[in-house]
Amino acid sequence: MTDLPTVIGIAAVTGLVTGLGALPVFVRARVSHRTYDAALGLAAGLMVAASVFGLILPGTEEGSLTAVLFGLLVGGFGLLVGNRLIPHLHARYRGWRAEGGATRADVAGMAGTGGAAEDGPRENGDSTATIDATLRRALLVGGAITLHNAPEGLAIGVAFASGLEEVALVLAIVIGLQNVPDGFAFAIPMAETGMSNLRVLAYTALSGTVPQVIAATIGFSLVSLSTGLFPAAAGFAAGAMLAVVFRELVPSSHGHGYADAATAAFLGGFVLLVVVDAVVTV
Repeated sequence: MTDLPTVIGIAAVTGLVTGLGALPVFVRARVSHRTYDAALGLAAGLMVAASVFGLILPGTEEGSLTAVLFGLLVGGFGLLVGNRLIPHLHARYRGWRAEGGATRADVAGMAGTGGAAEDGPRENGDSTATIDATLRRALLVGGAITLHNAPEGLAIGVAFASGLEEVALVLAIVIGLQNVPDGFAFAIPMAETGMSNLRVLAYTALSGTVPQVIAATIGFSLVSLSTGLFPAAAGFAAGAMLAVVFRELVPSSHGHGYADAATAAFLGGFVLLVVVDAVVTV
């Protein structure tokens, strides 16, 4: 069985790949809304396929269908509860949306992200307020990132801990592929705040790496204690990932006139996962 340091390393690599999605900000080319929506559709297709072929089906093969479905419902509803209770800001095409207790003022404050250094000297009270506002925004964005990326890291850790190296490898590859458009979706509105390119790249890479490494460690550690937990744990990760897709990715990629592009990309992502799964498991 793969050891924990290796799992952490693999989860870190898949998370760092998120940074590739930020590369378009370096050329500062205007990204079309169609491209943005298609990227979200691609990520959604990969995540749905990974949930089904990488988690649900292996879970039913290793244990009972009841355990998998129980875990799926707990994971899915758990994500919805967390989305409701944890204040966070979701990145949107050239904008942000507040949820879970975050306010419109928090959204408006994102327009000033990265700009404090260029504003010149401030009074001490203003400086403290600026630091507090920046920290709050960082925590709000971090809450959304954790809700989105933690299930993916959990899936990697659970699969490796269960001795399903081929399944875990497929999941890691697919999650890495999915992280590129995911990073793209995160970086575009972040870049619109005026933040420097290097900071956008660093934050985007960290947005995938930190929650995925932590979640992979937790998933690996828990299932290592008892391999019988794999079916429920796999279902839990799949449920959370599916909830992210239908709660965030699908709504964000539709309603702007480019639903066809997003749907075509979704189908492409789903097929891509099937091809990767077939190649890796041969």
